Amino acid sequence: MAQANDILKQYWGYPSFRPLQAEIIDSVLAGRDTLALLPTGGGKSICFQVPALAREGVTLVVSPLIALMKDQVRQLRSRNIVAEAVYSGMRSSDIDRIFDNAVYGNTKLLYLSPERLLTDLARERIRRMPLSLVAIDEAHCISQWGYDFRPPYLRIAEVRELHPDVPFIAVTATATPEVIEDIQEKLEFRKERGVFQQSFSRDNLAYVVRRPPGKEQQLAEILTGVAGSSIVYVRSRGLTREIAHHLGRRGISAAAYHAGLEPEEKDLRQEQWIDDRQRVMVATNAFGMGIDKPDVRTVVHYGPPDSPEAYFQEAGRAGRDGQPSFAVLLWHASDGERLLRQWEQRYPPIPEVKRMYRALGSYLQLAVGGGKGEAYAFDLASFSQRFGFEVRQAYSGLKALEQAGYILLTDDLRQAAQLQFLVTKEQLYDYQIKHPQTTRLVKSILRTTQGAFLNPVQLREGSLANFLGVTLENLQRTLVKMQAEGIIDYTPERTGPQLVFVEERIDPDNLRIDARRYNFLKEQARHRIDTMIAYCSFDDRCRSQRLLQYFGETDAPECGICDVCRRKRTLVPDPEMVHATLRERLRRQREIPLPEALDLFPTLARPEVAAVLQELVNEGLLVKRDDTLRLP
Repeated sequence: MAQANDILKQYWGYPSFRPLQAEIIDSVLAGRDTLALLPTGGGKSICFQVPALAREGVTLVVSPLIALMKDQVRQLRSRNIVAEAVYSGMRSSDIDRIFDNAVYGNTKLLYLSPERLLTDLARERIRRMPLSLVAIDEAHCISQWGYDFRPPYLRIAEVRELHPDVPFIAVTATATPEVIEDIQEKLEFRKERGVFQQSFSRDNLAYVVRRPPGKEQQLAEILTGVAGSSIVYVRSRGLTREIAHHLGRRGISAAAYHAGLEPEEKDLRQEQWIDDRQRVMVATNAFGMGIDKPDVRTVVHYGPPDSPEAYFQEAGRAGRDGQPSFAVLLWHASDGERLLRQWEQRYPPIPEVKRMYRALGSYLQLAVGGGKGEAYAFDLASFSQRFGFEVRQAYSGLKALEQAGYILLTDDLRQAAQLQFLVTKEQLYDYQIKHPQTTRLVKSILRTTQGAFLNPVQLREGSLANFLGVTLENLQRTLVKMQAEGIIDYTPERTGPQLVFVEERIDPDNLRIDARRYNFLKEQARHRIDTMIAYCSFDDRCRSQRLLQYFGETDAPECGICDVCRRKRTLVPDPEMVHATLRERLRRQREIPLPEALDLFPTLARPEVAAVLQELVNEGLLVKRDDTLRLP
């Protein structure tokens, strides 16, 4: 652990580990299979990144989100740690290069998407790697009891066949007791294991549910009443812009954030928010992964997400610095109807799912027996229009095929263009003389990149086109021409989601969807929605208690700071206290007007105080005459 502490200080600059981190890392370094459950902001990544640097060899990290993989690789590289990522849609030459570097021990952390882990190429290269550790991020994805089940996760344990003695570490922020057991079983944890779970309780985070007649007005009041940095989660991209504009009109600085923004714009808005130049981020759930901002004072949900796991994770981004913070959920009865309607749509009849699979093969012009491991640019709107599906219906059918293990829909990603010169510098110079119109382009590329003669380099095509004063289409046309002439190897920028065939395409008539498992997943989704509706609809128990019970903490005490606990404390006056206070005042003055009596208890609700006063009058302990109170 002394070495682990030195690594933490050298690469992260932290003087010590957070609670449970040291114990988790000690378990991993001892070679035990380890499960770490730490709440959002608890520092899960460090639990496998530090051991990766402390152990000789390569650490394999399996992660389901491309955006999260790319973000972690970027952060590791900024700390001078050699890290790479392989995911669907990459060029085969880049995948080969990255795997080779890992085989020869030149990489410390190699991130792989779960479907890439299943390929013959990956298995063969992993067999040859000096593997020291396998880390499974978002480990709840392995469980059908979990809220984000991913079938490719079920095959992660096959890595044990290639490296039987290499320990596994699984990390997640949210898991019910059933999921905790499932993770260990599906990953084939050995008898010597470590399971570490930090309580999900957040002593400084006050959970609040409000049911206003108008959400926009209520949101503005919340943000006006609570100072500091905030996140507002909404359901759609359009709503991010609408709400941000509404807040701006009220003098509250706010920016919209969603997956469809240009990468430069995302980075700019995120940077402005982290640096407190922008106070409020109005975002879809695309925002927050990997964001380290400890002083978020308020997280507001404009409507409920469809699971306690998602809500807990998003709300937990408030108050990571330990200071008092708020997680507010705005609720309307129609929100519950919306969740149930979406749940019905999300699990279409199995014959409809099969019809969608048939349409998918036609759309991609993919023959039976082909496509395994291939990634295809996929336009959901175009697909739906061509085959007469409603967009939400099509998306639900594709997700059903994903849960059955046939395909994978990647997150909406943007891959930068890549270019490598295939000729010598002298040959490139001769080419420019013959094609002078390419001179400025070539010089710009050489000036803004390094190593383009040795390896592919990334191009920001939009910025390059603007600098050269040409359209993006003309720039790409020139680069395609140079590629055809053998001067460069060029891959244009790619945007949007991709669809991956995890298995080869089969005849649609032979498509098998396990009805029992399909219905089980549907029932589990309904249970999570019912839990969220109950959380929002009822005020009969502490909000924190209700959430913690869902995650298996059945003996959690009342938090004392949520809206339910505060209402218990402030809305139910103690009659003896009220009587004693009035008696003391009436000893100094003969009588007291009723409004003045009510003002003696500013932390209590006036109707409740008035009711107690009437009870005291009824019992003969006070006398009421002409709206004044006096002692008998």
